[in-house]
Amino acid sequence: MSIVLGIDVGGSTTKIVGIKNGKCLGMLQVRAADQITSMYGAIGNFLSKNTLFPGDISTIYLTGVGASFIDEQVYGIETHKIDEFTAIGHGALDLTKLDQALIVSMGTGTAFVRASKNEVLHLGGSGVGGGTIIGLATLMLGKSDIDAILALAEKGDIRNIDLSVRDILSKEVQTLPSDLTAANFGKIKSTASDSDIALGIINMVFETAGMLAVFSLKKDTIKDVVITGTLATFPQAEKVFNEFSKLTGINFIIPQDAVFATALGATHLA
Repeated sequence: MSIVLGIDVGGSTTKIVGIKNGKCLGMLQVRAADQITSMYGAIGNFLSKNTLFPGDISTIYLTGVGASFIDEQVYGIETHKIDEFTAIGHGALDLTKLDQALIVSMGTGTAFVRASKNEVLHLGGSGVGGGTIIGLATLMLGKSDIDAILALAEKGDIRNIDLSVRDILSKEVQTLPSDLTAANFGKIKSTASDSDIALGIINMVFETAGMLAVFSLKKDTIKDVVITGTLATFPQAEKVFNEFSKLTGINFIIPQDAVFATALGATHLA
Protein backbone atom coordinates (compact mmCIF):
# COMPACT_ATOMS: atom_id res chain seq x y z
CA MET A 1 0.00 0.00 0.00
CA SER A 2 1.55 3.30 -1.12
CA ILE A 3 0.01 6.23 0.77
CA VAL A 4 1.49 9.71 1.12
CA LEU A 5 0.33 12.38 3.54
CA GLY A 6 0.34 16.11 2.91
CA ILE A 7 0.19 18.01 6.18
CA ASP A 8 -0.31 21.77 6.54
CA VAL A 9 0.74 22.66 10.07
CA GLY A 10 -0.86 26.07 10.64
CA GLY A 11 -0.82 28.47 13.55
CA SER A 12 -3.97 27.08 15.14
CA THR A 13 -5.08 24.09 13.04
CA THR A 14 -3.45 21.25 11.14
CA LYS A 15 -4.90 20.08 7.84
CA ILE A 16 -4.05 16.64 6.47
CA VAL A 17 -4.66 15.02 3.09
CA GLY A 18 -3.98 11.38 2.23
CA ILE A 19 -3.15 10.34 -1.34
CA LYS A 20 -3.21 6.71 -2.52
CA ASN A 21 -2.15 5.87 -6.08
CA GLY A 22 -2.72 9.46 -7.16
CA LYS A 23 -6.24 9.69 -5.70
CA CYS A 24 -7.43 11.41 -2.53
CA LEU A 25 -8.05 8.96 0.29
CA GLY A 26 -9.39 11.50 2.77
CA MET A 27 -9.02 14.93 4.41
CA LEU A 28 -9.41 16.24 7.94
CA GLN A 29 -8.32 19.05 10.22
CA VAL A 30 -7.51 19.20 13.92
CA ARG A 31 -7.18 22.09 16.37
CA ALA A 32 -4.75 21.94 19.29
CA ALA A 33 -2.90 24.24 21.66
CA ASP A 34 0.44 23.83 19.87
CA GLN A 35 1.59 22.83 16.41
CA ILE A 36 3.35 19.58 17.30
CA THR A 37 0.40 18.26 19.28
CA SER A 38 -1.90 19.32 16.47
CA MET A 39 0.18 17.55 13.82
CA TYR A 40 0.47 14.25 15.67
CA GLY A 41 -3.20 14.43 16.59
CA ALA A 42 -4.14 14.92 12.93
CA ILE A 43 -2.05 11.93 11.86
CA GLY A 44 -3.48 9.70 14.59
CA ASN A 45 -7.01 10.77 13.73
CA PHE A 46 -6.45 10.18 10.01
CA LEU A 47 -4.98 6.71 10.57
CA SER A 48 -7.83 5.73 12.87
CA LYS A 49 -10.59 6.96 10.54
CA ASN A 50 -9.10 5.15 7.56
CA THR A 51 -8.13 1.96 9.46
CA LEU A 52 -4.43 2.46 8.71
CA PHE A 53 -1.16 1.97 10.56
CA PRO A 54 2.02 4.09 10.43
CA GLY A 55 3.63 1.36 8.32
CA ASP A 56 1.03 1.98 5.59
CA ILE A 57 2.40 5.50 5.02
CA SER A 58 5.37 5.72 2.64
CA THR A 59 6.08 9.47 2.79
CA ILE A 60 4.97 12.56 4.70
CA TYR A 61 5.17 16.05 3.19
CA LEU A 62 5.05 18.86 5.76
CA THR A 63 4.30 22.51 5.03
CA GLY A 64 2.92 25.55 6.83
CA VAL A 65 4.31 27.82 9.53
CA GLY A 66 4.33 25.05 12.14
CA ALA A 67 6.47 22.72 10.03
CA SER A 68 9.56 24.62 11.18
CA PHE A 69 9.08 23.21 14.69
CA ILE A 70 9.39 19.62 13.47
CA ASP A 71 12.89 18.34 12.76
CA GLU A 72 12.46 14.59 13.13
CA GLN A 73 11.23 11.89 10.77
CA VAL A 74 7.61 11.61 11.88
CA TYR A 75 6.91 8.12 13.29
CA GLY A 76 10.10 7.04 11.53
CA ILE A 77 8.44 7.68 8.14
CA GLU A 78 10.36 9.43 5.36
CA THR A 79 9.49 13.10 5.94
CA HIS A 80 10.06 16.13 3.69
CA LYS A 81 9.37 19.83 4.16
CA ILE A 82 7.73 21.74 1.32
CA ASP A 83 7.81 25.52 0.87
CA GLU A 84 4.41 26.83 1.94
CA PHE A 85 3.89 29.17 -1.00
CA THR A 86 4.76 26.43 -3.48
CA ALA A 87 2.20 24.20 -1.77
CA ILE A 88 -0.43 26.96 -1.84
CA GLY A 89 0.03 27.46 -5.58
CA HIS A 90 0.03 23.83 -6.65
CA GLY A 91 -2.82 22.91 -4.30
CA ALA A 92 -5.11 25.62 -5.65
CA LEU A 93 -4.37 24.69 -9.27
CA ASP A 94 -5.00 21.02 -8.48
CA LEU A 95 -8.38 21.82 -6.90
CA THR A 96 -9.56 24.05 -9.75
CA LYS A 97 -7.83 22.34 -12.71
CA LEU A 98 -6.67 25.79 -13.86
CA ASP A 99 -3.38 26.30 -15.71
CA GLN A 100 -2.66 29.55 -13.89
CA ALA A 101 -4.26 31.77 -11.28
CA LEU A 102 -3.71 34.24 -8.47
CA ILE A 103 -4.13 32.40 -5.19
CA VAL A 104 -5.37 34.29 -2.13
CA SER A 105 -4.67 32.08 0.88
CA MET A 106 -6.67 33.37 3.84
CA GLY A 107 -5.60 32.08 7.22
CA THR A 108 -4.32 34.01 10.23
CA GLY A 109 -3.00 36.50 7.68
CA THR A 110 -3.38 36.54 3.90
CA ALA A 111 -0.84 35.44 1.28
CA PHE A 112 -0.93 36.27 -2.44
CA VAL A 113 0.64 33.72 -4.77
CA ARG A 114 0.81 33.80 -8.57
CA ALA A 115 0.83 30.21 -9.77
CA SER A 116 1.19 28.39 -13.06
CA LYS A 117 2.16 24.83 -13.83
CA ASN A 118 5.76 25.95 -14.38
CA GLU A 119 6.22 28.63 -11.72
CA VAL A 120 4.92 29.64 -8.32
CA LEU A 121 5.71 33.18 -7.20
CA HIS A 122 4.93 34.66 -3.79
CA LEU A 123 3.80 38.23 -4.51
CA GLY A 124 3.46 39.29 -0.90
CA GLY A 125 0.96 39.25 1.91
CA SER A 126 -1.29 41.18 4.23
CA GLY A 127 -1.55 41.07 8.00
CA VAL A 128 -5.32 41.33 7.59
CA GLY A 129 -6.90 37.89 7.97
CA GLY A 130 -8.39 35.51 10.49
CA GLY A 131 -6.18 36.91 13.24
CA THR A 132 -7.68 40.34 12.57
CA ILE A 133 -11.20 38.98 12.93
CA ILE A 134 -10.45 37.28 16.25
CA GLY A 135 -8.45 40.23 17.60
CA LEU A 136 -11.05 42.86 16.79
CA ALA A 137 -13.93 40.66 17.93
CA THR A 138 -12.15 40.07 21.23
CA LEU A 139 -11.64 43.81 21.69
CA MET A 140 -15.05 45.00 20.48
CA LEU A 141 -17.34 42.07 21.36
CA GLY A 142 -15.51 40.18 24.09
CA LYS A 143 -15.56 37.04 21.93
CA SER A 144 -12.54 35.11 20.68
CA ASP A 145 -14.23 31.89 19.57
CA ILE A 146 -14.59 31.94 15.79
CA ASP A 147 -17.78 29.87 15.80
CA ALA A 148 -19.42 32.35 18.16
CA ILE A 149 -18.29 35.27 15.98
CA LEU A 150 -19.71 33.62 12.86
CA ALA A 151 -23.00 32.89 14.62
CA LEU A 152 -23.31 36.57 15.50
CA ALA A 153 -22.42 37.74 12.00
CA GLU A 154 -25.20 35.67 10.43
CA LYS A 155 -27.76 38.06 11.95
CA GLY A 156 -25.87 41.26 11.18
CA ASP A 157 -26.84 44.14 8.89
CA ILE A 158 -23.87 45.73 7.14
CA ARG A 159 -25.88 48.91 6.49
CA ASN A 160 -25.51 49.74 10.19
CA ILE A 161 -21.71 49.62 9.91
CA ASP A 162 -20.29 50.53 6.50
CA LEU A 163 -20.59 53.78 4.58
CA SER A 164 -21.72 53.02 1.03
CA VAL A 165 -21.57 54.97 -2.22
CA ARG A 166 -25.31 55.53 -1.82
CA ASP A 167 -24.63 57.43 1.42
CA ILE A 168 -22.20 59.95 -0.07
CA LEU A 169 -23.44 60.61 -3.62
CA SER A 170 -26.65 62.42 -4.48
CA LYS A 171 -26.73 60.88 -7.96
CA GLU A 172 -25.86 57.43 -9.24
CA VAL A 173 -22.53 56.94 -10.99
CA GLN A 174 -22.64 54.24 -13.65
CA THR A 175 -19.26 52.80 -12.73
CA LEU A 176 -19.97 52.76 -9.00
CA PRO A 177 -22.80 50.53 -7.71
CA SER A 178 -24.77 52.31 -5.01
CA ASP A 179 -24.19 49.54 -2.46
CA LEU A 180 -20.40 49.56 -2.97
CA THR A 181 -18.48 50.13 0.26
CA ALA A 182 -17.03 53.62 0.51
CA ALA A 183 -15.63 53.19 4.04
CA ASN A 184 -15.56 50.12 6.26
CA PHE A 185 -17.01 51.08 9.66
CA GLY A 186 -17.59 54.55 8.22
CA LYS A 187 -21.24 54.67 9.25
CA ILE A 188 -21.30 52.69 12.48
CA LYS A 189 -24.37 53.63 14.48
CA SER A 190 -24.76 53.78 18.25
CA THR A 191 -27.62 51.35 17.76
CA ALA A 192 -25.41 48.82 15.92
CA SER A 193 -25.77 45.39 17.46
CA ASP A 194 -22.99 42.93 18.22
CA SER A 195 -24.16 41.00 15.17
CA ASP A 196 -23.75 44.08 12.97
CA ILE A 197 -20.23 44.63 14.31
CA ALA A 198 -19.23 40.98 13.82
CA LEU A 199 -20.41 41.12 10.21
CA GLY A 200 -18.60 44.42 9.69
CA ILE A 201 -15.31 42.95 10.88
CA ILE A 202 -15.58 39.90 8.61
CA ASN A 203 -16.72 42.00 5.66
CA MET A 204 -13.75 44.36 6.07
CA VAL A 205 -11.26 41.48 6.01
CA PHE A 206 -12.78 39.95 2.86
CA GLU A 207 -13.07 43.28 1.06
CA THR A 208 -9.44 44.10 1.88
CA ALA A 209 -8.26 40.76 0.47
CA GLY A 210 -10.45 41.17 -2.61
CA MET A 211 -9.16 44.66 -3.46
CA LEU A 212 -5.54 43.62 -2.94
CA ALA A 213 -6.15 40.73 -5.35
CA VAL A 214 -7.59 43.12 -7.94
CA PHE A 215 -4.62 45.48 -7.56
CA SER A 216 -2.21 42.53 -7.94
CA LEU A 217 -3.69 41.70 -11.35
CA LYS A 218 -3.81 45.25 -12.76
CA LYS A 219 -0.97 44.56 -15.23
CA ASP A 220 -1.40 40.80 -15.47
CA THR A 221 -3.08 38.56 -18.03
CA ILE A 222 -4.48 36.31 -15.29
CA LYS A 223 -8.21 36.76 -14.70
CA ASP A 224 -8.84 33.95 -12.19
CA VAL A 225 -8.47 34.40 -8.42
CA VAL A 226 -8.70 31.31 -6.24
CA ILE A 227 -9.60 31.81 -2.58
CA THR A 228 -8.18 29.16 -0.24
CA GLY A 229 -7.57 28.73 3.47
CA THR A 230 -9.76 28.53 6.52
CA LEU A 231 -11.60 31.81 5.84
CA ALA A 232 -12.74 30.51 2.44
CA THR A 233 -15.28 28.37 4.32
CA PHE A 234 -16.95 31.38 6.01
CA PRO A 235 -20.51 31.88 4.72
CA GLN A 236 -19.83 35.57 3.98
CA ALA A 237 -16.95 34.76 1.60
CA GLU A 238 -19.08 33.67 -1.34
CA LYS A 239 -21.27 36.81 -1.26
CA VAL A 240 -18.35 39.24 -1.01
CA PHE A 241 -16.27 37.62 -3.74
CA ASN A 242 -19.24 37.19 -6.06
CA GLU A 243 -19.70 40.95 -5.83
CA PHE A 244 -16.04 41.45 -6.71
CA SER A 245 -16.49 39.23 -9.78
CA LYS A 246 -19.43 41.33 -10.98
CA LEU A 247 -17.67 44.63 -10.30
CA THR A 248 -14.22 43.87 -11.74
CA GLY A 249 -14.73 41.16 -14.37
CA ILE A 250 -12.17 39.03 -12.56
CA ASN A 251 -13.34 35.49 -11.80
CA PHE A 252 -13.17 34.85 -8.05
CA ILE A 253 -13.37 31.13 -7.27
CA ILE A 254 -13.83 29.33 -3.96
CA PRO A 255 -13.15 25.66 -4.74
CA GLN A 256 -14.56 22.74 -2.82
CA ASP A 257 -12.12 21.69 -0.07
CA ALA A 258 -10.43 25.12 -0.27
CA VAL A 259 -9.27 24.77 3.33
CA PHE A 260 -7.12 21.77 2.34
CA ALA A 261 -5.43 23.37 -0.68
CA THR A 262 -2.03 23.84 0.97
CA ALA A 263 -1.96 20.32 2.41
CA LEU A 264 -2.89 18.92 -1.01
CA GLY A 265 -0.25 21.05 -2.73
CA ALA A 266 2.42 19.66 -0.41
CA THR A 267 1.96 16.27 -2.09
CA HIS A 268 2.44 17.70 -5.58
CA LEU A 269 5.81 16.00 -6.08
CA ALA A 270 4.55 12.63 -4.87
